[in-house]
Amino acid sequence: MSLDRVNPAELSPPTGFSHAVTAAAGSRLVFLAGQTALDGAGKVVGEDLPAQFETALANLLTALAAAGGAPADLARVTVYAVDVAAYRTHASELGRIWRRLAGRDYPAMAVVGVVRLWDEEALVELDGLAVLP
Repeated sequence: MSLDRVNPAELSPPTGFSHAVTAAAGSRLVFLAGQTALDGAGKVVGEDLPAQFETALANLLTALAAAGGAPADLARVTVYAVDVAAYRTHASELGRIWRRLAGRDYPAMAVVGVVRLWDEEALVELDGLAVLP
């Protein structure tokens, strides 16, 4: 089973996401809980958004791998950012981090601005949905 990325020509060209992702029936869904930049001891690490994004993404991918999946299996990722303007400012760097850790098969994505996250020091949180064969 593979995921198909759908990016209609009528829509703005996607950068760092896909407009839609399809999967055939008979697959296994993996719902990934929100991950922040927590280390193994439960402490938020990383002083800035890119550092926290890298750890949060690595944590999300660790959970996905433990469930038997790989980055290319991600169908949907939602990013919750405390400062959307900072996210936009660092978008190129965050894209490089994504490609290094997860590759170039982008899932359907959204960035949502939030007032704060569970851990007050957290600047970003990622959750997701993966489809495994």
